[in-house]
Parts: sequence; structure tokens; C-alpha cells
Amino acid sequence: MNTMWDAANARDIRERVARLTPERTRQWGRMSVQQMVCHLAASLKMAIGELDVAPKRLPIRYPPLKQLIVYVAPFPKNAPTAPELTIAATPRSWADDLSTLQQLVDRFASRPAGAEWPEHPAFGRLSRRAWGVLAYRHIDHHLRQFGV
Repeated sequence: MNTMWDAANARDIRERVARLTPERTRQWGRMSVQQMVCHLAASLKMAIGELDVAPKRLPIRYPPLKQLIVYVAPFPKNAPTAPELTIAATPRSWADDLSTLQQLVDRFASRPAGAEWPEHPAFGRLSRRAWGVLAYRHIDHHLRQFGV
């Protein structure tokens, strides 16, 4: 299972992010490539506790649905996201936004094993393992959205 805690997987994500260009077109969804970069940066800020996102009381907060979605089920195309992850994702310059995302990927991937994790707004409490898998799968989903 791919996870951000595996050095090869984290390196793969960094290399794929580096291949993004402002000219990339989406294969689904409404975000531009730059909005997607900002969205991923905001989601990583949320994951490391630097961006508060209101909790949602959804059935996916509880096992076994939570485990099924985090570890197994494909991410749906065009799924809604938390408003904080779009409002917080206001583009600046391409170079700045891409650099910010790369820095956040590095910061996430280098978090120590004993680090505190915030609650995920949709899934509630997650283990370090679950955060690593979920972050990888979320980033991978959006990179695929733009053909990378």
C-alpha cells in the first residue's frame, strides 16, 4: 500500500509535482491546475494542524466505512471538498504555489512518528499510518486529474 511514510513514494510524489505546468488541463472536475496545487497545499496544512477545518458528522467517520474509504475504495471524481480547502487555496504565482506545495509534501513526509495529528474533518481520528496512506492517495488522485 502506498504511503507518504515510504521514502520512494514521497520521492515519486515530489517528482510528479515537479512535472506540473500551468498549461496542464484537467481530465475531470472544475479546478484549474493552479487551484489544485493550492488545494493540495491547504489539505497538507490541515493534516499537519496548521489549518482548521470544521468537522463533518458523516457515517464515514466510523469503522468499517472509514477504513474502506481511507485504504481501499477509489477516490470519486468530482467529490465535494471542505470549503476551507478551497477558500484557503487562493492562487498567488505559479512558482510560489508550486514551491509551497513541494515544501508541504516534504514537511508532511518528514513528520516524526510521535507527532500529534489533528482530527480529519470527515474521518475523525486517524492513525499516523492512515494519514500517510490518505495523503498519498489524495495527492495521487489530483495528480492523475492533471495527467501526471
